[in-house]
Amino acid sequence: MIQSPYLGIANRAAALRLKAASELGFTPTSRPRLAGEPGRAILVHMINASTTPRLRNPPIVEAVFDVDCDLPPGFELAALKEPSRAQFTDQYPTSRTQFIQGIKIETKPDATSSISSPRAIQAFQFLQSDEKQLVQVRAQGFSFNRLAPYSSLDDYLPEIERTWRLYVDLISPVQLRMIRLRYINRILLPMAADKVDLDEFLKIGPRSPDEENLGLISFLSQQQAFEKETGHQVNLVLANQALANEKLPVILDIMVTSAVAAEPTNWSKMRSICM
Repeated sequence: MIQSPYLGIANRAAALRLKAASELGFTPTSRPRLAGEPGRAILVHMINASTTPRLRNPPIVEAVFDVDCDLPPGFELAALKEPSRAQFTDQYPTSRTQFIQGIKIETKPDATSSISSPRAIQAFQFLQSDEKQLVQVRAQGFSFNRLAPYSSLDDYLPEIERTWRLYVDLISPVQLRMIRLRYINRILLPMAADKVDLDEFLKIGPRSPDEENLGLISFLSQQQAFEKETGHQVNLVLANQALANEKLPVILDIMVTSAVAAEPTNWSKMRSICM
């Protein structure tokens, strides 16, 4: 997964998100809104809708649409810096290069060990002027990132399709391998007397092994599952951040992955997976 610009999208993904979130204290029929009310009201007020529900004030800080591809023989990302810039600069004028750094240690009998730190290009990033939206030409494929404020996937799908087609024209990928949809949420839970009852908000909240003698000050948990009907894999990460303005920020990171074998030009197939 490419490093998140904020911390480091598809009715189907939204439905999976609702199912996963139900295990963390939400209902499977609607989504909560965060409007600053105290106590349980933050997570129990619902929006009822006959179609895909839409949050009034979504806690999403970043949504990511990733596509991994089989790339053509001889593919060299470094050679595509200027062609990529020319392809996307019209709507995404700001460009950045993301590198990946490694440590390599070589040891041989009767020889001094050597240590090197190779660096390679991970992605070319192209951002809109407000830096709230970007596309990425990655070493493994394509990414579309949307930072807050976020509305709904339906609003961004036309631009995802447009930029994906630009990527296909530029790279000529051989075949699709994987599609990932990721939502990173930051939910602010109100504190009362410097404490918060996580069970008030989470169906299965983190616990101390000895609640009488050990007070929980931090938590980090990860769950992995798959949807039986589709085989999509779901990865959930729940963690807290440092207190901010008498609220406890909770990060709910949801990623859905689907293995797919399809022609890169088959956008309808890609869309159907997301729906």
